[in-house]
Amino acid sequence: MHNLITTGAVLSTLLGIVGVALFLTVRHRWTWLWREWLTTVEPRKLGVMYIILSLLMLVRSGFDVLLIRLQQGAGAEPGGGVIPHQMFQEIFSAHGTLMVFFVAMGLMFGLINVVLPLQLGSRDVAFPFLNATSFWLFAAGVALINTSLGIGSFSAAGWLAYPPLSELRFSPGVGVDYWIWSLQIAGIGSLLSGVNFLTTIVRCRCPGMRLMRMPMFSWSVLFSMALVVFAFPVLTVTLSLLALDRTVGTHFFTSDLGGNLMMYVSLIWSWGHPEVYILIMPAFGIFSEIVATFSRKPLFGYVSMVLALGSITILSFSVWVHHFFTMGAGADVNAVFGIATMIIAIPTGVKIFNWLATMFRGRITFASPMYWFMGFVMLFTIGGVAGVMLAVPAVDFRLLCRFRG
Repeated sequence: MHNLITTGAVLSTLLGIVGVALFLTVRHRWTWLWREWLTTVEPRKLGVMYIILSLLMLVRSGFDVLLIRLQQGAGAEPGGGVIPHQMFQEIFSAHGTLMVFFVAMGLMFGLINVVLPLQLGSRDVAFPFLNATSFWLFAAGVALINTSLGIGSFSAAGWLAYPPLSELRFSPGVGVDYWIWSLQIAGIGSLLSGVNFLTTIVRCRCPGMRLMRMPMFSWSVLFSMALVVFAFPVLTVTLSLLALDRTVGTHFFTSDLGGNLMMYVSLIWSWGHPEVYILIMPAFGIFSEIVATFSRKPLFGYVSMVLALGSITILSFSVWVHHFFTMGAGADVNAVFGIATMIIAIPTGVKIFNWLATMFRGRITFASPMYWFMGFVMLFTIGGVAGVMLAVPAVDFRLLCRFRG
């Protein structure tokens, strides 16, 4: 079954590529494709390519979900299941990796490329060639991570590749190596995009557009890209150390010769939690634009919204330990990070109340974007309140032990 699914996926991909190539040949579109798209540095076209590639990865991840759910349904009975256990772990790892790095990040960068220059009144981004380079590094990461499917194995170490499962002893194949280098390449592209967009906002605004006159989406991109610039180097270093463990024989994250598994967990989440805000902040900006537009009112509390986003940017680097309260960090360390987790809920609450105040006495148009916004506020508020309760380390210990029991 493993070989059948792998072969089918590879053949369908190759047939799709051949079909597109034949279409371009018959329509005599190769020159047009090269000049207008593949060599472009125009941000809107690069944004469209980001979005198209991310949607393709969304479809690819959708097939992973179908196999995951099919396996879970068929595996309810003893001895059930439609795919081998190892392949299930590979599909699970692939789905998480693709959705975070190559769907969510790609859609975000695509939207920023399309919208940001228009909102700033700028003809282009600060570094057009660097912008194109970032996209092609992203595309190279997509190609590399899907190549591992063709060679017969993907990483089975989960989407964050915790040691010791990701170490050479337990993952001797090349799947983890492909995972590492695809994320390294795409991560460098993301870092370059962060520098580019940050510089664009600071230096390329149209005359008369001061910082406090920028649309809220542009502010959200500014803070998101600041997080990219400071967080992604941590990911680069962490994956480099893991690669050295696998290829050179170092022991940064193994128990042998003084290695420490918890150092990897701490490093990966010191990138991972800012990554949460890297993805959600542009969404905050989008919802701010939606609620003001469909309430037919200016956004309530513009200055407080900017301050809230800035506070979240700073505090996002001080909460990562809440992902592993029960893994031995110590009571004092847990207390500090638990308090920081509670504090970061305050600026988040400011945004919620500002959105609701914008709706208050507004001439609301109940169109699809507004329904989407209201559903988001409900879910985000419920999840946020749960997060404040789980920020108490003692509650985490109690609930984890109860779950295990």
